[in-house]
Amino acid sequence: MSDLVGLVRAVQANYYRVRLREPVNGIEELLCVRRARLKKMGQQVCVGDWVVMSHPDWQGQRGAIAEILPRRNQLHRPAIANVDQILLLFALADPPADVHQITRFLLTAEGLKVEIHVVFTKADLVSPQVQQQWRDRLQQWGYSCDVICLTAGNSWQCLQPRLAHKITVVCGPSGVGKSSLIRQLLPWEAIRVGAVSDHWHRGRHTTRHVELFPLPEGGWIADTPGFNQPELPPDPQQLAAAFPEIRQRLSKGQCLFDNCRHDQEPGCCVRGDWERYPLYLEYLHELEATASSEPSLGNTPRVKAKSDSQGQQRLEPLLDPKKYRRRSRRQQHQHLHPMAEEVLDSEL
Repeated sequence: MSDLVGLVRAVQANYYRVRLREPVNGIEELLCVRRARLKKMGQQVCVGDWVVMSHPDWQGQRGAIAEILPRRNQLHRPAIANVDQILLLFALADPPADVHQITRFLLTAEGLKVEIHVVFTKADLVSPQVQQQWRDRLQQWGYSCDVICLTAGNSWQCLQPRLAHKITVVCGPSGVGKSSLIRQLLPWEAIRVGAVSDHWHRGRHTTRHVELFPLPEGGWIADTPGFNQPELPPDPQQLAAAFPEIRQRLSKGQCLFDNCRHDQEPGCCVRGDWERYPLYLEYLHELEATASSEPSLGNTPRVKAKSDSQGQQRLEPLLDPKKYRRRSRRQQHQHLHPMAEEVLDSEL
């Protein structure tokens, strides 16, 4: 039988819902566990992974994930792989849009090097002038933008052609309407929707895990748990590359130094009067301060290459000797028995 391949649609606890690439005997999905070998090798199964399954129980609709196929990309927070595009949702009011927060989300999305589209919700709570100001602002930053309302009208339908035949991740802070958008797109799904706190003016977390939902036009959309402070790129060089304004300026000019930080260096073509430049400097100094305060730690490989009887190399988990290996008898004999050590100590 050929390899049984499927797409990981949801992860809950130690179980994985895997949608088969091709239905078998009318079965489209299996509830799977991860093989112990993958766990020992430190390979984490993510939503969006294409995996190979073994030992299917067709009657019980269960199976085991034996192999994870190579990923095109991976978003670590939330953990999802093989993303085609990211839909960033922000509210124009309740909670209000914040340049600092929007930029942090954009920097995280830029790390995947996929298409990014920004959507502002709750358009009914602000004036048309404010809506146009945010459209113009995002265009200056280098991003396309839509403004929609999820409680009235059908303005959200402009997103349907953009979502077709792609794996789309919906990200953004809590309370901006991520679950409400997916409920509009998929009214037959039981999507929980929460209200914004009257005291803190922030959304309550309603989505507890990442899950892919199939779209009627083809493709998948993922609802993700909301969070308000994404992490910065770990490398200052990656930080500069994540700003479209910096990429645009470097395409038209060249800095005097190849390792220019775009801060106080002479001959810098990036430094100038553009809106998010103070934010870039703030994040740059934050990363440099963090890098100088943390000691560098080497990464220990978790796998080793071993040749089989046919001479082909395969990867095996590198086991922790303190956890999985017993001490050899030779090492045991090299140490005196505790009672013999006591006798020697008493004679001395």
